[in-house]
Amino acid sequence: MTSNAEPTHVIAHISDTHFLEGEALLYGAVDTDATVKQILAQLEGSGIRFDALVFTGDIADLGESDAYGRIRSIVEPAAARLGAELIWVMGNHDERARLRTDLLDEAASNDPVDRVFDLNGLRLIALDTSVPGYHHGELTENQLQWLSAQLSVPAPHGTLLALHHPPIPTTLPLMPILELQNQHLFADVIRGTDVRGILGGHLHYSSTSLFAGVPISVAAATCYTLNLAAERGVLSGVAGGQSINLVHVYDEQVVHSVVPIGGFDVVSTSPPGYVARLAALSPERQRDAFSRKAPVAG
Repeated sequence: MTSNAEPTHVIAHISDTHFLEGEALLYGAVDTDATVKQILAQLEGSGIRFDALVFTGDIADLGESDAYGRIRSIVEPAAARLGAELIWVMGNHDERARLRTDLLDEAASNDPVDRVFDLNGLRLIALDTSVPGYHHGELTENQLQWLSAQLSVPAPHGTLLALHHPPIPTTLPLMPILELQNQHLFADVIRGTDVRGILGGHLHYSSTSLFAGVPISVAAATCYTLNLAAERGVLSGVAGGQSINLVHVYDEQVVHSVVPIGGFDVVSTSPPGYVARLAALSPERQRDAFSRKAPVAG
């Protein structure tokens, strides 16, 4: 792969929106709608062609129909304008039956919401790790058998898994008891397959790791984040640091990048036409333009 290769696929990985009915503020302080609208505006303004918008769970905080209907009314038009597939993944705060009826236009059912998507040759498998009535995560024997069958045939561009409970350690108090259970069984299924990455949520902070040799990328929440540097033994949620991840898939690599939500002061920008002029130069002249003797934006 050359350094200037274009990605084959681009995905916006969004998590933990936690909408409440009636536009109620989460914990009486967090405007969940505003951050989602803000990041969608940022994505539309980027000019990037997205293959999918993937929401990795806890779409609604209490599984309310109005919450699902409202986020759908905000996200669906944006996804259509972006030309992106819209993928909803179950979280521990979601309700299976309502998510099916209110987001997926399916009949109500309490069966796991596991689905497979073909994104122009890149397979994305949405796994439901929720356990009705509880906050920890599990994959049943039937789910693991189904996943194994799906992975028995490789996809042209490989596979990404999207789930809510990432199999990743956390030092936050209480969170370990809410993690994905029986992770070794999950590892046995994906080890040695064409799975190239795992997208997760649940933790309310950005993180990366490896699991069964597969990179994991956790997207922070859009509603509020948990402070990893808080006083020891304290679980501290803060109204700041919200972000999403962009997933750039290349022939031989997958790159996960954090995008903060919000507008910020611009401290440096290139002159009009500068990037296009530079792109037209040979690689050697491009390097010369970025030599220490040359002004970067001149």
